[in-house]
Amino acid sequence: MKKGILALVVVLLTVFAFSTWAFADDLVVGVSWSNFQEERWKTDEAAIVAQLEALGAQYVSADAQASAEKQISDIESLIAQGVDALIVLAWDSEAVQPAVEKAMAEGIPVVGYDRLIEMEGVFYLTFDNVEVGRMQARPVFEAQPTGNYVFIMGSPTDPNADFLRAGQQEIVQAAIDAGDITVVGEQYTDGWKPEVAQQNMEQILTATNNEVDAVVASNDGTAGGVVAALTAQGLEGIVPVSGQDGDHAALNRVALGSQTVSVWKDARELGKAAASIAVALANGEAPQGTIEWSGGPKGVVMQSVLLPPVPITWDNLNVVIDAGWVEKEVVCQGVTENVPPACE
Repeated sequence: MKKGILALVVVLLTVFAFSTWAFADDLVVGVSWSNFQEERWKTDEAAIVAQLEALGAQYVSADAQASAEKQISDIESLIAQGVDALIVLAWDSEAVQPAVEKAMAEGIPVVGYDRLIEMEGVFYLTFDNVEVGRMQARPVFEAQPTGNYVFIMGSPTDPNADFLRAGQQEIVQAAIDAGDITVVGEQYTDGWKPEVAQQNMEQILTATNNEVDAVVASNDGTAGGVVAALTAQGLEGIVPVSGQDGDHAALNRVALGSQTVSVWKDARELGKAAASIAVALANGEAPQGTIEWSGGPKGVVMQSVLLPPVPITWDNLNVVIDAGWVEKEVVCQGVTENVPPACE
């Protein structure tokens, strides 16, 4: 099944690559990053740049450095530079909308990258984040179907945080209704910052006298903060913890047993798709694989592509190793007991 999913992604992106005009020369695609200092986005950027080069288009970018105000200014600057298309990873999806409106008024197509900018005319590219939420909660629930649950959510300014929580809720709601699960903590994490997640988890552990049986954390950064808090209380590897992104440190935690799952969203494929879609839109084409999507809180109908995620657990760590996402030595570092098959 997982091989089939990966094959689908490859086929889909091959279609993107060949659906664009053959003469993308002189096209300039601008990318507005929300907080480029986060390790994840460097992988995305490399894929975007490589695909734009393959299509003969140019790349320019700006880093908002976790500031909504700077991102607005960055987008206005990219417009002034004469870009033909914009890819926007929003720091604050509501605050960025006036700048996006300016771009579209200038005839510049905008791709909302990985985070929803819920506006008519914006193209939305991401993974199926509700499904990511399901994939996060499912193995945690299988490991611990009863007890005290904590939900460490993403940034309150990122719609993905609520999409993920909705998927998580689908898995555990029946057990909550039956009284088998009690939610003893639920916190957003400002800026998706691991240190904020750690502080939130520490406070919840104090308030519950360490009586926490499972933690559904919404990405690998927040999972790292959660695991640090659990480790300080001697609970590392005892309490199941979820994450997402396939961060190298998180995959090592999965191998070590301190994290239960990291839902892998191959950023290389997302970056390739973004570049291909941006070039297609700049040429007035509708990208292949486009669907109509209206799953945002406002119900705006948007053109969209949703790529399939893959849950990575102790049992199938070989998937990310075989795909060249991470080296075996990184995944298996320090693993001496309960060795997963990928590390044998």
